[in-house]
Amino acid sequence: MTPSARRALSLRVLCAPAVWPHWPFLPVARRRNGLVQLGVVFDARPARLTGYSATVFLTCLFVLPTRFEQFLTLPKEVFDCAEELLDAGWEID
Repeated sequence: MTPSARRALSLRVLCAPAVWPHWPFLPVARRRNGLVQLGVVFDARPARLTGYSATVFLTCLFVLPTRFEQFLTLPKEVFDCAEELLDAGWEID
């Protein structure tokens, strides 16, 4: 898959939580200099929270905290939009 096709796919999936295989979480990864950083995007709308649609929580899907309040305190990178998230090197994993 070409980088532009991968970006287009990531954008489509990021903007459509209904197709996320592990909803309400979407695993993402950033690959730089031979290293992989893992994160998850969270669909916060059912929890009636705003401001998280373009936020990457810096954790792995398999080690999420058991309590919702703990999850929200995880380190995170906050972006204004999905395109900005992709510009930072994140893509669906």
